[in-house]
Amino acid sequence: MKATTRAHLSVFVVNLIYAANFSIAKLVMPEYVKPFAFIVLRVVPATILFFIISWMLPTERVRKEDKYFMVLGALFGVAVNQLLFFKGLSLTSPINGALIMTTNPVLVLMMAAFFLKEHISWNKILGIALGIAGAFILILLGSSFHIKGGNTEGDIYVFLNSVSFAYFIVMAKPLMLRYHPITIMKWIFFFGSLMVFPFGYPELKQVEWSAIPLKIWLCIAFVVFFVTFIAYLMNVFALKELSPSQVSIYIYLQPVFATLISMMIGEGKPGWLHLISAVMIFVGVYLVSRQKIEGVNRRKQNEQVE
Repeated sequence: MKATTRAHLSVFVVNLIYAANFSIAKLVMPEYVKPFAFIVLRVVPATILFFIISWMLPTERVRKEDKYFMVLGALFGVAVNQLLFFKGLSLTSPINGALIMTTNPVLVLMMAAFFLKEHISWNKILGIALGIAGAFILILLGSSFHIKGGNTEGDIYVFLNSVSFAYFIVMAKPLMLRYHPITIMKWIFFFGSLMVFPFGYPELKQVEWSAIPLKIWLCIAFVVFFVTFIAYLMNVFALKELSPSQVSIYIYLQPVFATLISMMIGEGKPGWLHLISAVMIFVGVYLVSRQKIEGVNRRKQNEQVE
């Protein structure tokens, strides 16, 4: 399997995991664990896992100037990102959260153009527009065109989380070209755990551990291992081969997955709008992803000519 194909498959799986996270995390918060305490439960175990795996790999020396970007990555990709997202999700509804997160690819595209000089083509613009439209239709269908449980403060937190994560994806790209993903995530999560612990520790002391049922422990385990450790790792592996805008466009698959899951368990029936929305999203993802493939083919042709 080619590296670019593996990268696309990785981001595909990541967004399947994220699609489940909206509802699973909501089961935990705030009834059993408050948002900031949940962040500590996510970040600290994930940090330990990254360090354990790093001991199995050759040691990489991080350049002095890159340590600054590692700290920035921890700030925007772990601390600010997760604190805002979980705080926002504890206040607003999963539907609102999913809708607001559709802004992420647009933010990534603008930041990548500004910081990395990534070319904004009409294909990317059309692809993201199709993705947004398809995602909105699917999400609103899932809520029967009536959004419940929204909260303005929570919505603002989720949007700021989207901005923070967009910046993380863009600024992480240059690091991916210089270091192994495990090296990057090890230090980003180490610094991130130091940043989030002061916020989460007071809430951790309030948790009634004996009152948490097995179902909720399984939800916590899913968020720690899959949503945090696996998803972050697969995202950074994908960034080695793909551009930030290509990685972010896959976020529009989340409502598709959520809809399919609900249909599989008998909570909904497919209709024409579901099908049209899914097609719009997949076409949008293809348009944004196609440029990398074309670019690789052109480079290979130039090399053969030379």
